[in-house]
Amino acid sequence: MRLVKNLCRIIVGIVFIYSGFVKGIDPLGSDYKFTDYFNAFGMGWMNATTLFFSFALSLAEFLIGIALLFNLWVSRMAWGSLLFMFFFTPLTLVSALTNPVSDCGCFGDATLLTNWQTFWKNIILLLLAIMIFVYRKEYKSSLPLVGQFSFLALAGAGMLCLSVYCYRHLPVLDFRPYAVGKNITEGMRLPEGTEPDQYEVTLKYKNKQTGEVQSFTEENYPWQDTLNWEYESSSERLVKKGYITPIHDLVIEHPTLGNITEEILEDDNHTILAVAYNLNQSDTQYQPAINRLAEYAREKGIRFYGLTSSTERDIEAYKKRNHVPYEFCTADEIQLKTMIRSNPGVIILREGTILDKWAGKDVPDVKELQDTDLTAYCVYSREQMQRIYLVYSIILLFFVAYLLIPRRKGKRNN
Repeated sequence: MRLVKNLCRIIVGIVFIYSGFVKGIDPLGSDYKFTDYFNAFGMGWMNATTLFFSFALSLAEFLIGIALLFNLWVSRMAWGSLLFMFFFTPLTLVSALTNPVSDCGCFGDATLLTNWQTFWKNIILLLLAIMIFVYRKEYKSSLPLVGQFSFLALAGAGMLCLSVYCYRHLPVLDFRPYAVGKNITEGMRLPEGTEPDQYEVTLKYKNKQTGEVQSFTEENYPWQDTLNWEYESSSERLVKKGYITPIHDLVIEHPTLGNITEEILEDDNHTILAVAYNLNQSDTQYQPAINRLAEYAREKGIRFYGLTSSTERDIEAYKKRNHVPYEFCTADEIQLKTMIRSNPGVIILREGTILDKWAGKDVPDVKELQDTDLTAYCVYSREQMQRIYLVYSIILLFFVAYLLIPRRKGKRNN
């Protein structure tokens, strides 16, 4: 029985840590997901609180998970896991039945689950949480109460600092199809042996002689018989669910050239995209640095475009107000939010491959780019960041090990 109780504690702890961590390193992603849910349930008045809930939810999940996994203050934290599951299990059942948002976002972009998969996952976690709650007083920690509280406080502070860093810059881990190193063209392509969604199309034509409206399929509709039939309407029904490519809605529209998506993705030179999904909400203090980067790109013969979902009127007003020296193209807002978690942000492409991404505040000074190849600069800067993350991770692991490894105390017996 002891083994079963500990397995319940460890499994729930790992799931909560994973869920809290992947959401905590992408607070804007959770912010967008809360907005989707509030809008879907007619609670748009709650949208001002989405960022707060993003930080609070990920931090609470992470702390509960840490407490359960390392057997710290379980008698209290068992309440937290139980309340979490009692709240979210019925909520995910409603989501599974109504499907207001296709992906619940419970594991951020790291692991995508359907609403029904999320519901059954929560059923299992609820049963395990009930088991932990029933036996909560039997879990004893080797650390004193002060030590347990201190460990949780430090873990919470560390997670909060990491979330704030990722909010102000970019997520330290990127699970999206637009991560650095990913090729956008490959993300839009169907793998061999897979099929897209299959739809059955119904076409309705009106008989000019009798006025009768009749339904046809794509195989037998009377498109050539214009003397007797005229088109009325059409509808489609999903017959078979197929493979959905990671990137399936990216279309970059130039104001005069039209769709230039393929042209950008096939360019063997660098392309720089300044992304601001909503210009009215963009942080303009970083626009001068982006303007200087655009001037540098023009000197080097590098393609440079702005990407936004804002209207033409808003674009012109923003360009005039901020002295923007480059053209704006338009794209879908959801795709732009997925591409980079910053408004504004900058993406460096070459032949469709993402070489680097910078939040608005991290756009480098053009003096750093003058005497170096842009690809080499991107690769070097990413390697430097990875080394820094590795060092911090090792320090954190040593710190955790120091706190958790039991140390014997007492006098030596003579």
